[in-house]
Amino acid sequence: MIVTVTLDPSLLVDYTADRLELGAPNRVSRVRYRAGGRGLGVARLVHTFGHEVVAAGLAGGSAGELIRAYLVRAGVPAQFTRIGAESRRVVRVADAVTGQLTSLDEPAPYITTEELGRLAADYRALLDGATAVVLCGGLPAGLPGEIYASLTSYANGAGVPVILDAGGSPFRHGAARGPALAIPELAAGELACGGTGFGVAGFGGMGELDLAGAGAVVLPVPRGVRVLTGAGEWQAKLPPAAGSAPGPEPAAEYAAGEAVREALVAGLVPGIELGWSWPDMLRNAVALAASVSPSGEADLADYEALLPTVAVTGPVPTA
Repeated sequence: MIVTVTLDPSLLVDYTADRLELGAPNRVSRVRYRAGGRGLGVARLVHTFGHEVVAAGLAGGSAGELIRAYLVRAGVPAQFTRIGAESRRVVRVADAVTGQLTSLDEPAPYITTEELGRLAADYRALLDGATAVVLCGGLPAGLPGEIYASLTSYANGAGVPVILDAGGSPFRHGAARGPALAIPELAAGELACGGTGFGVAGFGGMGELDLAGAGAVVLPVPRGVRVLTGAGEWQAKLPPAAGSAPGPEPAAEYAAGEAVREALVAGLVPGIELGWSWPDMLRNAVALAASVSPSGEADLADYEALLPTVAVTGPVPTA
């Protein structure tokens, strides 16, 4: 069983208005509710490919109930730790005429010390029978930056491999505790790095990340990924898109977009869980990331077609 942990899930409320006018009443023609949060997107995609998965984390209030209901409809079991505060909502209003999208993001709920203790107990119970853990995204108010470090240590103690996908202080703390894969959140300008090799120092302010801690560091690049392991560097890339201009492509083409990020992480999970080779794992991740729609739905026909076109090289010793 794969366990995904989302500590700051959101209820996405999508409105479509015939015309959005500020300071005036607006009639909404369409409403859609979805669960937001990278770990939940990963869980849904992993479930699509037939793997047993459970979505865990923190959820509360009516928004939390709607998040649970969405996952049930998607076929993903949810075992959230309940909190007293309301899970946040993200309201997005699309103007049907101009195509502009206006977003209103509520603040994350505050998590109490008592709720943090129940989260730790619930998580450790889920580790019994787990085959892999995915820790994704940012933290709500009240949680210490060391939380991913603690959750990684619990999993390591239970012999369960961890994929850590986060940024800033939570990433640095978690990566130092030995996840199987560490995927940092980087600014757009940091995603495309020149040359044939790269060091971990300097990426996203990570500093000197010791690979004796993280088993491997995964960096998204245009149309692929680069992976730094103790044995050297691996690269996996799709061929240039038909009709694309020669020269380097903007990093945002591949790496930007939450749906693509979720799919990249989801594509790596089976390889960690089942012990795939690096070439098989990276082909799966790159093909899946390139085949998802902006709403996070995988096009299985595109995935199957892209899979054999992913070129994998490595391991190349790093300096």
